[in-house]
Amino acid sequence: MKHIELKGVIRQTGNKATVKSIRKQGLVPCNIYGSGIENVLFTVTAKDLKTITHTPDSYIIDLELNDGQKFNAVLHEVQWHPVTDEALHVDFLVVTEDKPVVIDVPVVITGHSEGVKLGGKLLVSSRKLRVSAFMKDLPDSLSVDITNLMIGKQIVAGDLHYDNISIVSPKATIICSVRATRATATAQAQNA
Repeated sequence: MKHIELKGVIRQTGNKATVKSIRKQGLVPCNIYGSGIENVLFTVTAKDLKTITHTPDSYIIDLELNDGQKFNAVLHEVQWHPVTDEALHVDFLVVTEDKPVVIDVPVVITGHSEGVKLGGKLLVSSRKLRVSAFMKDLPDSLSVDITNLMIGKQIVAGDLHYDNISIVSPKATIICSVRATRATATAQAQNA
């Protein structure tokens, strides 16, 4: 999986006014936690944070704080402003090489569906799947081959299997399906 660097500045706990002044400076309050470390409060610039939050890709984040601490982490949770869609607060989770990491990984559709060739319409329902794997085994994306997908059929998370990766998303999560269009329905009615 791809790594991305992020630099942060340690901050102290504060009241609402303190947090508000942090946000006015173009900074986002953050928190990092995980097994074996105490919670660390810090800030990152909103611009730097967008390289992680405003992309379809998933990353292992190499976080470096101004006091010299370094962590490997994943984006755990983001609180968004309901109107402006600005990040209000971000939680990061420390990850290590020796424990499985749970992370959302983008899905990449490959192949040309037989159902689409017959006039059906491909609907992609899930762009990411939650998986669990050791850091060394995490892929940049999950490839889903739709070559044999016919009209009226679908691929769900339970149909997919990858080496050294466990899919954590519910097995009934629909990845994609091919739906009949009016043109195919009319053609089938004429052939009947």
